[in-house]
Amino acid sequence: MTSSANGSALIEIKDLHKGYGPNIQVLKGLNIEMMPGDRVVVIGPSGGGKSTLLRVVMGLEQIQGGEVRFGGKPYIRADGRKTIIDNDVRKQIGMVFQHYTLFPHLSIMENLILAPRKVHGESRASARERGAKILERFGLGNKADAYPSQLSGGQKQRVAIARALMLDPKLMLFDEVTSALDPELVAEVEQVILNLAGQGMPMMMVTHDMWFAKNVASRVIFCASGVVVEDGPPEQVLGNPREERTREFINRVFHIRA
Repeated sequence: MTSSANGSALIEIKDLHKGYGPNIQVLKGLNIEMMPGDRVVVIGPSGGGKSTLLRVVMGLEQIQGGEVRFGGKPYIRADGRKTIIDNDVRKQIGMVFQHYTLFPHLSIMENLILAPRKVHGESRASARERGAKILERFGLGNKADAYPSQLSGGQKQRVAIARALMLDPKLMLFDEVTSALDPELVAEVEQVILNLAGQGMPMMMVTHDMWFAKNVASRVIFCASGVVVEDGPPEQVLGNPREERTREFINRVFHIRA
């Protein structure tokens, strides 16, 4: 499915296969097309390939078959036993993980400016100026000189998002970014992502939070057993799923939450 009848896809994932050894196949011919304005939330049972999909799109995993195109250009493809990745394309994608992955020995500002200086050769002064603006935007203007150990979980996750945005990505990936947080901290991180969505940032997100999926997604994709089972607007997939496998999952999730 695409969200628009016109324009070119931002991402085309075709016949994607990914396994860990001969006996563990995680992605089994998965196909997804994502348009530039899409905010795609991927849901599904544990082990269904959701996080693996994001790691593949980020260029962090080898694949055994298929290809990923970005902006109409080749990005990732399987070539025999090798995976060919265009690193120039990879630099246009940002990813935020479940467990922050901040450098504990660096201040918050140093965490933000490290990648722009290393990847783009940006001057320290320029990077610090941009870093200060983005910290202020995220309500963390007074935390530039603090260290990760001095921040709450919600603050750390906001810093992780800010750090990814410092590279001016054309796509953001979020992998269960609220699942490690205490419930009272979830809202502040979700608000940051909702604000990014309001500014038109294309996103692909994995989450178990159905409220978040309903409120941020332009599309919801249900994956199970390594393939896309259902793909559509959130009100349809979450509220009136067509596929029996999707209905079973949604009913179970909402029953557990109730």
